[in-house]
Parts: sequence; structure tokens; C-alpha cells
Amino acid sequence: MGSVYQAFSEALRAEVPVSLATVIDGPEVGAKLLVRPGSDTIGSLGNVGLDRVVERDALAELQAGRSGVRHYGSHGEARQADVSVFIESRAARPQLVIFGAVDFTRSLAAQGKLLGYRVIVCDAREVFATKRRFPMADEVVVDWPNRLLDRIGHELGPRDAVCVLTHDNKFDVPAITAAVKTDVGYLGAMGSRRTTDTRNQRLREVGLADDEIARVMAPIGLDIGSRSPEETAVSIVAEIIAHRTKRTAPNLRDGEGAIH
Repeated sequence: MGSVYQAFSEALRAEVPVSLATVIDGPEVGAKLLVRPGSDTIGSLGNVGLDRVVERDALAELQAGRSGVRHYGSHGEARQADVSVFIESRAARPQLVIFGAVDFTRSLAAQGKLLGYRVIVCDAREVFATKRRFPMADEVVVDWPNRLLDRIGHELGPRDAVCVLTHDNKFDVPAITAAVKTDVGYLGAMGSRRTTDTRNQRLREVGLADDEIARVMAPIGLDIGSRSPEETAVSIVAEIIAHRTKRTAPNLRDGEGAIH
């Protein structure tokens, strides 16, 4: 048991995603199984079949960032309740990747930090992408968007978000083209309706299908009448939350007329 607790503590300190499954009702109350993506499990719930099924479920809960009680048969059978297992997920912080070191980025990065995201600001222009301009960001990267996503794209999942704020095709198109190939949960891009239409045509020219372009929330944000960078940041994070929770909201993308 000591090795389970030690490994759990080490994972928490290192911010490594980890799930701890504990039997709370059944023959082996108190038995624990530690599950980490890409690593061997530690401990046992008392049965090989149960361990295998709980490991699978724990990884799924970890990816979704959820904790909760699951019920199984004594050997891991579904739709039975001989054993109750509490799965405690400690997922890594969701990531907010912002492309474009522009005025709106400071406000969006600050909102992202407030909501618990690990914030990455990326721009190929070294003079703009500095830690001094974005002290709230966890990481400031001087590089082209597609090259950053080549490195970290495999890490992005349903809880993460990518926001493209440059509204310049030489940055936007590589960023969006790379982002739609990932499993990122939210992808949004700034720009007027005219800019969005022009960008969508350019995306088609470089080979994106209409269903891939449809993943992009553009113009970005909810239609709340925002004007300042701070108000715009609120509209963007609100759209990210609504997108994740599958709530219907007045998106700028689905509306008509001026966005300001």
C-alpha cells in the first residue's frame, strides 16, 4: 500500500496525470489501484479481471477529467454491483494555446489562468512574443504555429482549447490546418465575417474539408456585444465553457451582421 501512496504523491507533485481507484464496497474494501497513462499500474483491487476493467475505465475518466463511483461484478463484469470503486482522477491542467501575441492575448491569457488553464502563447515574431509582455502565461513560445502543434498536438484533448487571434492568413492558416488534425476540444479564430470567409476559402485551397473547417468557431466568442479586449476575452472563455459542456449559446459564428 505504501508504494501506491508514494507513487500517487510523486505524480501529484510532478503534475503527472494519475487516477487512484479504491474499493469502497465489496470483498476487498480499501484495496487500491494506481493508474497512469503509459505506465504500469501499481496495486490491485483483488482480482485480475477487475483490475483490467477498472484500469480501462480509470484512463477514460482521467482523459475526461472526471471522478466518481463505478460498479462492477466481482471479476469486472458490467451491469453488476458486487463491487463499488471510487475512481479519483487527477488530470493535468487543461491547456489553452493562444496563437498571436496581440493586444487581445493578454486579456485572454489572464482569463485562462483564472479558469485554471495552463496557458501557452505562441507567435513567430520574437519582438512581440516575450515573457515581459505576457507574464501571466505559463510558456511563451517564439515559433510558427504549425511547428508548435507538431510538438504538442498529441497532448491536446477534449478539455483543451486553441485560440487563433492573429487574423492574418500567413499565421492563421498553418495554425488551423495543424489544429484540426488534433483532438483539441475547442478551436476558435478571431476575425470579422469577411476575414472568416476569406480564411475559409484559403483553408479549402490548402486541402481542408468542409467538416474540418466547421470545427473552427469563427468569428470567435459568444455574441454578448463585447468591444474591449477584456470583454472579448470573457466572450471567448464563455464560448469555450459552453462548447465543453454542450450548452446552446449565441455564437458569433452562427449569427449575422456586424460582430461589434
